[in-house]
Amino acid sequence: MAVNETGIAVVTGASTGLGAGYAKRLAARGYDLLLVARNKQRLAALAAEITATHADRKVEVLVADLTEAAGLEAVEQRLASDASIEILVNNAGGSLFGPVNGADPAALENLVTLNVTSLSRLTAAVAAPLVARGHGAIVNVASALALNIMPVSAAYSGTKAYVLAFTQGLAQELADSGVQVQAVLPGAVRTEFWDGSGIELSALPDEWVMSVDDAVDAALAGFDRHEPVSILSLPEIGEWESYDAARQALVPNLSRSTPAGRYTAA
Repeated sequence: MAVNETGIAVVTGASTGLGAGYAKRLAARGYDLLLVARNKQRLAALAAEITATHADRKVEVLVADLTEAAGLEAVEQRLASDASIEILVNNAGGSLFGPVNGADPAALENLVTLNVTSLSRLTAAVAAPLVARGHGAIVNVASALALNIMPVSAAYSGTKAYVLAFTQGLAQELADSGVQVQAVLPGAVRTEFWDGSGIELSALPDEWVMSVDDAVDAALAGFDRHEPVSILSLPEIGEWESYDAARQALVPNLSRSTPAGRYTAA
């Protein structure tokens, strides 16, 4: 594998939901942890739970709001300077569902800052030292809504489509570096993500909603298989491969010296 399970795993958005699930699973795999989130009490409780289960694990908490410069810079500095960091799980993210028409501009900006800007900067901070060491991993949590775009998900789907494209490009860039890159696309997961998002979890059919444990286990199974993109609910990986092949088939005609004939025909 590209990853040595003896270093530190950094998990953002670790206080609850998928982040907490990743923290527990990575501790069980042998990683020490650096847990990042805004809620100090929840981070401390999670750290205590993990150390109670895995007494030989070192679990550090870093309280940081990744939408604010000071918090983001503190995490960036640690990622860039700590040679024992082996994996970054960029899980922190916001949710916002509803029409763009009439949306709060500040809420849109906050969503983009957390889902796009912070993720990009943390990835950049850790990529150079991991490449220099020749091993490690970067896991970016996107969403199935990167592919399923709805009238109420324009902003959220846009941010997660960025995460997917960003991670795919990064995987190509680091293909020969020894650093593993994975984009994770969960569907609906039973977490606090939905609180205040504009969609109530109770409005979704039970058969659409995955548990945190199942989602993290599936994501890690995809990681172990070195999947560059893991769509957690998709039964047949061939469907994604066909989708991506269709996208790649467009490439030769995406930039040409003349317009397509349908735009010039009389």
